[in-house]
This record gives sequence, structure tokens and C-alpha cells, in this order.
Amino acid sequence: MVNPTTTNPISKMKKSKILCLHGALLKEELQIWPSNVLERMDLVFIDAPFRVEDEDFPAFSWIHAQVLSQLDTTQMNIMFNESIAYIEEAMIKLGPFDGVLGMSMGACVAATLPGMQAQGVALTKVQDLQFVMVISGSKLDCLGPEVPKLAENAFSSLIQIPSLHSFGENDFTKLTAIELLDFFLDPFVIFHSGGHEVPELDEKGLKVMKSFLDKVQASFAAPKAIRSLM
Repeated sequence: MVNPTTTNPISKMKKSKILCLHGALLKEELQIWPSNVLERMDLVFIDAPFRVEDEDFPAFSWIHAQVLSQLDTTQMNIMFNESIAYIEEAMIKLGPFDGVLGMSMGACVAATLPGMQAQGVALTKVQDLQFVMVISGSKLDCLGPEVPKLAENAFSSLIQIPSLHSFGENDFTKLTAIELLDFFLDPFVIFHSGGHEVPELDEKGLKVMKSFLDKVQASFAAPKAIRSLM
């Protein structure tokens, strides 16, 4: 006879608090995920710090496209440093956070954070990230020949925290997204038939997502000495 008080231990664990890069558009796009996935995450959204003035609707950027197109290395470094400081400030004010999630350029930024934090050049005032979720993202060198100085060694060592990577068959970042996988230990991958977008989770994608969430949330209950080895 089944004990009616017995429940799945995973379901009793706290939600993963995740800083999302960035904003209202990403919040809307993530609603395509089923409720039994979203209810396991406490999602907090922030816009990038720099307003894109030539758009007809509110748009924001981590590094202005004009700066990248002009190969203005000095200004690129200034803007990237300000973006990372802005993210850390948000983490202090709104956190603590277990992980980060990014889409497109936000994913490129998110992917660099664990390595920079491990090196002590960023996010030094907040707790260590436990995982990262990268949607249609790649290394920052996809933006041009110069990588922001702060992030130049972000992938010099294998990133060992759990990571989830999602990209599509028709995604213009597909090749660079695949290359990014080599810099993470045992990455979880959702490969879909779409493009540069938050994917609708089919049966296979949902299985990967749930396995990823099970892994990161199981670590919350582990003793610290054990958690550091997971």
C-alpha cells in the first residue's frame, strides 16, 4: 500500500532563483514553456543597462552594436565592464540567485559569468553561481575580433557547474553555440528545429529540461562539502 504522505523529494525542494538577461521580451517568450517547468523556477528579469535610441520601441543592449561595428575596443571594454557591474548590483539588490539565464547577446554574457567569477574578476560580492542557462548564445568572440578584456580568460578553464544550452537548426548562432559546448563539463543540450528563439519544449526537450532542473535542485539539499564536488 502506498503511503499517501510520501512525495517526490524533488518536488519539495525550493525553486531555483534565476536572474534572466534580459527584460520583458524574454519574459514573454519564456511563457511558451509548460507550467510544470516554469513553476520550478523563480525568474527575475532585468533589462540591459544601455538604451538603444534608434528603435521605435524600448530596446536595450549590453554593448551597443555601433561600438562593435566600429571596433571601438576602448568603448567596448567600458560598456562591458559597466554591464557586468550592473548585473552584480542587480544580484545584490534582488538576490541571492542560484543561476543565470540568457537569450541571444544576454546568453553570450551569461555564459562568461561563471568563468569570470571563478577567476575573481567579476561577481566577487555575490554567492557562486550554481548553474547557467544559455539560449541561442555563444562565446563573446562571435561579436568581433576583440573580446572584452574582462572576459578574455573566461573560458581558459573548463566550466564545471551544470549548464543548459538551447539552439535551433535554423539558428544563426548554431555553429558558435555548438563550439561553446566544448567549454562546459557535461552540458545539457536542447537542439530544436526552429531558429533564434526560445524553443517550445517537445517530449525530448522537456526530458532534458527536467533532468537539468533535477540535477541543479538536488544539489541544493546536498551538504556543502558534497555540493562542491557535484
